[in-house]
Amino acid sequence: MSPSLAGWLRASLPAAALLLLLAAIFWLQPRAMSYVGLNLLLNLSIPIVFVTLAQMLILTVGDLDLSIGGFVSFVTCVVAMLLADSPPLGVLVLLAGIAAYAAVGALIELRRLPSLVVTLGMSFVWFGLAVALLPSPGGRTPAWLIELMRLKPPLVPLPLVVAALAALLAHWALMTTAGGVVLRGAGGNERAMRRAGWSMLKIRVTLYALAALLGVAGGLCLAGIATSADANIATRYTLLSIAGAILGGSEFTGGRVSPTGAVLGALVMTLAASFLSFLRLNPDWQIGVQGAILILIMALRAGLDRLGARA
Repeated sequence: MSPSLAGWLRASLPAAALLLLLAAIFWLQPRAMSYVGLNLLLNLSIPIVFVTLAQMLILTVGDLDLSIGGFVSFVTCVVAMLLADSPPLGVLVLLAGIAAYAAVGALIELRRLPSLVVTLGMSFVWFGLAVALLPSPGGRTPAWLIELMRLKPPLVPLPLVVAALAALLAHWALMTTAGGVVLRGAGGNERAMRRAGWSMLKIRVTLYALAALLGVAGGLCLAGIATSADANIATRYTLLSIAGAILGGSEFTGGRVSPTGAVLGALVMTLAASFLSFLRLNPDWQIGVQGAILILIMALRAGLDRLGARA
């Protein structure tokens, strides 16, 4: 197999997995093959798309963010408790959250700390702040945000519109602009970037701030869909974001990412949960099966890489 063919097959794995899951769901539940059916299937993919893109940005420099789920839960609590009644205060708190995320990136770079340890610690911080804001599930999402998440564009459901726009914008920003080349280059060869005069501190702070901005977008969307908040509402998003980004073609070593693949990976993980629900699988087993799907796709990707290397 030629390297170019192996590379093309590797890049097409997320799309192939998405199509296979859709085909299986439509076979099990033909009524899902409609505007309303697709909207219901993919409604929860909107926040997952933003969170997966946030994780992808952190993976760009070879870091891993274990706090994104807790941060999104915190954002939903801010939305439900502050944004509805005191919009200026709510916006100020969200901006402070983004600044805190950027500070975490600076701390990791300046002190050369493992991102796993720092972000794991921050996950408890975000959870504690969320509980302080909202000790028990409840709150009230602003009406405008609920209406926004209930939009019904013509022909194509809102989740697919959001996914397509997010993929296009992220691809343009990260893969075609000069700034995007610098950000990816920092993960691919940090030493060369330093020799070229680029500040790794600024790069890491920028990536963490952008990841937080996407996390805020994900939290806003989740609050609009749920119409309320909970300190635990997005705890699973950390693992889903890692799975979606890796499934979409990102590498733990940094430098190699795919915004379009990350969005497709987020859709795959969302549909995998729906598919397992249609199979009436015990919820306790669903996370394990989702992990098995990810391992299978990664094994296929590794096999294609080896075939391409041999050629």
